[in-house]
Amino acid sequence: MRLRGGAASAAAMLGMVLVLAGCENVDLSVDDESSGSAVPTAGSGRATSPLDNPDGTKPGLAALTSDADRAEGRALIAKVATKGRGPKTGYDRDEFGYAWMDSAPGGIPFARNGCDTRNDLLKRDGEDLRFRSGSDCVVTSMTLRDPYTGRTIEWTKSRATAVQIDHVMPLSYDWQMGASRWPKGKRQDIANDPLNLIPVDGPANGSKGDSGPATWLPPNKRIRCSYAVRFAQVSLKYELPVTTADKEMMLRQCGG
Repeated sequence: MRLRGGAASAAAMLGMVLVLAGCENVDLSVDDESSGSAVPTAGSGRATSPLDNPDGTKPGLAALTSDADRAEGRALIAKVATKGRGPKTGYDRDEFGYAWMDSAPGGIPFARNGCDTRNDLLKRDGEDLRFRSGSDCVVTSMTLRDPYTGRTIEWTKSRATAVQIDHVMPLSYDWQMGASRWPKGKRQDIANDPLNLIPVDGPANGSKGDSGPATWLPPNKRIRCSYAVRFAQVSLKYELPVTTADKEMMLRQCGG
């Protein structure tokens, strides 16, 4: 999804800018380009039910509140296979490709569109977007309605880690549940698949680490069934099992 607006001038902003963090590593690389004028645009700002967003291309993560939707969520979670969590031996973030690559090979949405995964996700979920001068990719500020905490975050690139991109199914969890045996291209896909990625409050994401649902759930209780459904969607798409404890907790979030 590419958002454009009319040209507008703004004062130049100079200084060091940090890039966003992934769910398990804070990338502190420096972007030394100065930010010039930016173009304000408005994202849709409409959080979408995971049941209506099977490919992850629509914004946000809306709560599932109706009995019918929660029942549908339980039915989807019930399809998820289970097994014990394997060893973390050999895991490294680089096994899933460099962070936010635009060249994941498996035909996932947004790949190879000329914009890195991180900025694709900010554009998908952010409102009142502003871009670096001359770019319709690099987001310099936005408003984010964070599903994990229920907070509204006024984000700027100078405070990059205030918003982080969460891997719903954490990469080291994927590794332990079977991704260690995948070809690297498939690991690059799950690391950059918008179905598995949500921009969220940085500290909340930091508290998650590589936990499954049995040991970590979003602080916002209203969103927990939706989170469990999204976790299940990723599990089913990539044929990755979850632990028995994680599946039981996922079902419980949707009334099972």
